[in-house]
Amino acid sequence: MPQAKITRVTIQDVAALSGLSICTVSRALRQLPNVSEQAQARVNDAAAKLGYKASSAASRLAGGSTGSVAIIAPTATAWFFAQAVEAAEEVFADAGYDTVLISLRNRQSVHRKLFDDLEGLSQRVDGVLLLNVALSETEMAGLAASGLAVASVGMHGVPWDNVGIDNEAAARAATNHLLELGHWDLAILAGNETGTPSLVTAAERRRGFELALAEHDLTVDPDLVLDAGSSIEGGRLAMMELAENRRMPSAIFAGCDETAFGALMALRELGLSAPKNVSIIGIDDHQMSWFLGLTTIAQPVADQGAFAANLLIERLHRSGLPNPPFAGPPSDHVLDTKLVERKSTRRRR
Repeated sequence: MPQAKITRVTIQDVAALSGLSICTVSRALRQLPNVSEQAQARVNDAAAKLGYKASSAASRLAGGSTGSVAIIAPTATAWFFAQAVEAAEEVFADAGYDTVLISLRNRQSVHRKLFDDLEGLSQRVDGVLLLNVALSETEMAGLAASGLAVASVGMHGVPWDNVGIDNEAAARAATNHLLELGHWDLAILAGNETGTPSLVTAAERRRGFELALAEHDLTVDPDLVLDAGSSIEGGRLAMMELAENRRMPSAIFAGCDETAFGALMALRELGLSAPKNVSIIGIDDHQMSWFLGLTTIAQPVADQGAFAANLLIERLHRSGLPNPPFAGPPSDHVLDTKLVERKSTRRRR
């Protein structure tokens, strides 16, 4: 009679039972500082109840010899990537892996050079953690067949483990918040969708914005769709263009908080403010969002980086065979987001 398959308890199971973030649980399980006694006790209790056992850092990938993993991001300067990288690096370091950070610098030439030489990459590292990198089908297939262990943050339909949020749903929630406040004339400061995109989130957030409008029988005004990238300066320039050369809407959805910060900066230069002249909402819950009073959709950025890093380490430790189908099917984990209402939005008057 075949034995029932034993499901391994994971760090996310411990986080769910303890009611703490994956980042906090990861630190507590590894006895790292900056964890309160109360949190440590909750993690210890949850781990004991579930029978959680950490992977041994000594059980390295049989075929791997570098002891290193690569974190690949479209850019290293944006807040989201800096937060995710820091959380992932901490997990990798504690598991005994060195980290190679590779920034694509938002340049297709850098992107192509890296993914055209996966053999060279596999000589430098044992595994790869991708952060919201847009890949062609050929690049995806090549990476999956490279022999490297792979995990990602913010990607969809990939043949490896992934952690992320529902960007489309987050954008719909942000747009619906504005609509519920009586704002029907909406602009979007969006990511760059021209050419080959380097990020996979921009198109999803644009789609969520459009769907929310469609649900209220509204259409997108092309004159109120501005390319702002995902930077403060991009948001500032887009807001100036909107105010000086187009028209001021009732409310604005910014594709990320940093873009929203730039829009707020431009309003101040113009002698305007939010929400007095226009309501503004972003996505992220950047540390400065509280200080600036920005309404936003909060996402657990550090948790995504730490969670994906743990998944990659587990993949590296499984039977010396990093990729499906040999080490089990890939998993896709969607973390929750929530609306954080502050002072930059108000009911239309």
